[in-house]
Amino acid sequence: MTKNFKHVSYLWDDQKAASMAGNEVDLFIYRSNLLGADLRLTNFAGGNTSVKITETDPVTGQPAEVMWVKGSGGDIGTLTRKGCANLYTERLRALKNRYRGLAFEDEMVALFDHCLFDPKCAAPSIDTPLHGLLPHQHIDHLHPDAIIAIAASKDGPDIMRALWGDSMAWLNWQRPGFDLGLQLEATVAQNPGLRGVILGGHGLFTWGDTSYSSYINTLEVIETASVYLAEHYGKRRPVFGGVAPARPVPVSAAQIAPVLRGLASSYRPMIGHFTNDERVLEFINANDLERLARMGTSCPDHFLRTKIRPLVLDLPADLAETDLRSHVERQFEAYRADYQAYYDRCKHPNSPAVRDPNPVVILYPGVGMFTFAKDKQTARVAAEFYINAINVMRGAEAVSDYVGLAEQEAFDIEYWLLEEAKLQRMPKPKPLSGKVALVTGSAGGIGKAIAWKFAEEGACVVLNDINEVRLEEARAAFVQQFGRDAVATTLLDVTDPASIRVALANTCLAFGGVDIVVNNAGISISKSITDHTLEDWDKLYDILVKGQFVVSQAAVEILRKQATGGDILNIVSKNAVVSGPNNAGYGSAKAAQAHLTRLMAAELGGDNIRVNMVNPDAVIAGSNIWAGGWAEGRAKAYGITVEELPAFYAKRTLLGQVILPEDIANACFAFVGGLLNKSTGNALNVDGGVAMGFLR
Repeated sequence: MTKNFKHVSYLWDDQKAASMAGNEVDLFIYRSNLLGADLRLTNFAGGNTSVKITETDPVTGQPAEVMWVKGSGGDIGTLTRKGCANLYTERLRALKNRYRGLAFEDEMVALFDHCLFDPKCAAPSIDTPLHGLLPHQHIDHLHPDAIIAIAASKDGPDIMRALWGDSMAWLNWQRPGFDLGLQLEATVAQNPGLRGVILGGHGLFTWGDTSYSSYINTLEVIETASVYLAEHYGKRRPVFGGVAPARPVPVSAAQIAPVLRGLASSYRPMIGHFTNDERVLEFINANDLERLARMGTSCPDHFLRTKIRPLVLDLPADLAETDLRSHVERQFEAYRADYQAYYDRCKHPNSPAVRDPNPVVILYPGVGMFTFAKDKQTARVAAEFYINAINVMRGAEAVSDYVGLAEQEAFDIEYWLLEEAKLQRMPKPKPLSGKVALVTGSAGGIGKAIAWKFAEEGACVVLNDINEVRLEEARAAFVQQFGRDAVATTLLDVTDPASIRVALANTCLAFGGVDIVVNNAGISISKSITDHTLEDWDKLYDILVKGQFVVSQAAVEILRKQATGGDILNIVSKNAVVSGPNNAGYGSAKAAQAHLTRLMAAELGGDNIRVNMVNPDAVIAGSNIWAGGWAEGRAKAYGITVEELPAFYAKRTLLGQVILPEDIANACFAFVGGLLNKSTGNALNVDGGVAMGFLR
């Protein structure tokens, strides 16, 4: 039994496994997590694993065999006990007496609930009988690229026999369900020496007497297939037909991303993901790109997340950026028409209504791959799945001819009533789901609070700052709270147009574009008119006024490319309208920010871009503007100490309240959260009530 593998990762830790000795459920979850950690073995939420153990029936007090199996919608890489279903295997097998045939396949799913050992466990998946009807204690069902490459080959059964002889069996493609479980059961019963079964076009079943032996068996089978494919790459024919003549690349990925995102969002708001992974580039720059892309994917787990086929962009070399949207839009329209025709050809009388006809995967020859979905994680996972599909096509074409899933079979999976029911059970999206927000100066203080609030409400946020250390600290906090898919970071100096362009390009590459821009980066200098220097004046106006102008100008270009509207929020100040001592530079710059807000609102309404402002006052907690002498300057102006400032500011307000960064964040959310979509050119004061600051 080898532990040395070249094409799969051996991750088993004997010491860690020994600490779980005697606890088969913990060992099963450990094995599952190891298998799910290698994307060559299975994708996120792909495949499932199981173990059968003896439990005490809480009703009879007698021992009973119970199967623990990954629950519906779970991921073996992150599986916990909470994500498992557990069922009495005797009751599950008794369902054979209730099964009425393929025409009544779906009714079996509801009966799984009557087999549950723990009624509060996770919902069983459609694959449950594929595990429960087999006699083996430990079972792994995965979708390894190397195995699916053989399973999606014209000569797949012959290749299988050449590699494993009679120790592996083949089952032709069939949609997962109770009948497939019966076929697996019969196959294993008729071939007692099997170590596994390949499901045509689908994946792999392997097993063992212990969690470890199942793990090793799974790795060995996949390694054998991987070695075989590696030995044949480029020998039967050039990989993907060889490298095609270079196609024109008239615009960059960052330039085209917001156009693609806007068009992909015609049905619902979408978040983008971009990759130029070397496997993607090999595929999209090959002679066989069009042929293989048109054939679609083979494994149902692949096309459920990628649609049956991608959109391959065809851009002329002399395409002007001004004509980019109209040119790409025609290709989207053709894709949508093709998808509608696919639906019309394949639909059944009881099929769900046609869903979003836009592409999920967009291939840009010479550049890379874009994927679009309801959130960043789903878009990223779609890209991972399509890379797996590329790997499958590469392997199948190396040893045989690739065979995609038949169109009707693909449709029956995509529009399966059980899948539709799962979609209908999805929770209602948060108010900012599908939105991307860039908040300048968001590594701390008010900016960080605004970004945090937006992330809580479902947005993807782009954190930025001029201080790299401070930015990394903020990123770590956001990732810990919201996950890596909710946040991106970029250095940004609002006084540097080049830095702004790079930051917004990074935003487009990270999420496909931007919907909400908050001009928050600020500085404050409190000096008398006679003490103010020209350097002070220029610094205030460069950061506050020019910064707001240049960031907004660059953002508007992206928002117009998307053509889906958007929001620009400017964090101004009570000082924009209130005259106070030692405030000539800061107060006048804030007044300029306020009027620039109104001017932009008047100009951008036709693009459905709303421009509003929030006017804080005396936000001391966590704010950078209190550094650099501002607190001392204000304290001196009012004849008090710095320590007395918070109480002084609170006491002078009508509400007597200290203003916190979170209060400003809530005001920003009020503007962008959906309830004020018809409000632009407005100001919202968050100052505790300062009568002199009332807008007239």
